[in-house]
Amino acid sequence: MKTSIGGRAVQYVIAYLFMLVALYPIALMIASSFKTNMEIFANPLSLPSSFHFETYQKLWEAVPFADFLWNSIFVSGMSVLMITVFSAMAAFYLARFSFKWTAALYFFFLLGLMIPIKLGIVPLFILMKNLGLLNSLWSLILIYTASGIPIAVFILTGFFRTLPVELEEAARIDGCSNFQVFWRVLLPLIRPALATVVIINFIHAWNDFFFPLIFIQKETLKTIPVGMMVLFGEYETDWSLLFAGLTLSALPMIGVFLLASRQFMEGLTAGAVK
Repeated sequence: MKTSIGGRAVQYVIAYLFMLVALYPIALMIASSFKTNMEIFANPLSLPSSFHFETYQKLWEAVPFADFLWNSIFVSGMSVLMITVFSAMAAFYLARFSFKWTAALYFFFLLGLMIPIKLGIVPLFILMKNLGLLNSLWSLILIYTASGIPIAVFILTGFFRTLPVELEEAARIDGCSNFQVFWRVLLPLIRPALATVVIINFIHAWNDFFFPLIFIQKETLKTIPVGMMVLFGEYETDWSLLFAGLTLSALPMIGVFLLASRQFMEGLTAGAVK
């Protein structure tokens, strides 16, 4: 059924309204980071009369924000890398090889979706203490990797199963090994699914507040969510400083989504139409 010109115009108007509603808080946050406190209280919804970059300089001097930013980037990046590598290999095995224990192994991964990892905080704390990983970023990386693999395996296994078996058979005829089939043939075809896994797990690791609060006590090892709590506690009246911190903490996540948004949308809609 063809959509009339009037109906298409209404769809565009609704889409643009939703876009404005979604982007307005972000634009307001960025604009407020360039204002002074007086200007924020006087004209909270207006654009800044002049751009004050001193707020960002004050932010870097007031708290070790550079450390917070690097810690979040390192933890989120390493977690996403490990999740993507391990879950892709596990999903390839579950989708392409059939053994008597394959179904049980797949169900074992699905259990990770059913049991909240925060219920095991006490055993996790004891485990990290015995491993000497308290006050270490690797404690966060290992926890995020373990909690992110189940959903990643679930998504990637479904995508691997939709790929034609003939592609794999043709590669094997050409002399490809199992790893070459996985790396050179099938993995490039599931880029939408990989982008979905990357974005979901990056946002989870970047925004998590609970585990860094429990496992990290050193000031220089804190991630942005915990660091922002310190910022709010010490500078609760300096709203320009707070908006600057929120802006810098949101930009990497926005950048990751913009880079992988196309693949992410393809991953969400793949399989909807045959």
